[in-house]
Amino acid sequence: MYRRVQAAQQKWGGALTAIDHWLEERQQLIISYCKLAGLPPFDDKQRSKPSQEAVQEFCQILMDYLSAGHFEVYEQIVSECAVNGTDSRQLANRLYPKIATSTDLALDFNDKYAEHFSTRQSGAFDLELSDLGQALEERFELEDELINTLHDKHSDQASMA
Repeated sequence: MYRRVQAAQQKWGGALTAIDHWLEERQQLIISYCKLAGLPPFDDKQRSKPSQEAVQEFCQILMDYLSAGHFEVYEQIVSECAVNGTDSRQLANRLYPKIATSTDLALDFNDKYAEHFSTRQSGAFDLELSDLGQALEERFELEDELINTLHDKHSDQASMA
């Protein structure tokens, strides 16, 4: 996941401020996820349950990332689609429902663990965190497809000007 965000930053960095900010938030989200899940380079052989503060921090970053996507980047993509024609609009219409699935999973995770972490069972938490990680990975692929379309259309318009 982390390598993918670095590649995305190299490919699309500097094209649009909203995308730059969003990719930075994605990077923070991935780092926080890896820490919470105990993944390399944050794997600890004596890993105990993450603290409530760590879970809350992760959930806050997760909610910030989802919000930035829905209220900044996706809106820009939709407006670009209106300018750039039906191909972009069709892509957005095809991908948004798939992205919404991961949004629902992330919101459920947040509702369940952000404030009530102490009541969770370790096995359920670990399983749901793993499921969320997989959903985020899929989401990032879909978002990258949208960003690529927006970037390509933005670059085409800039070269015509």
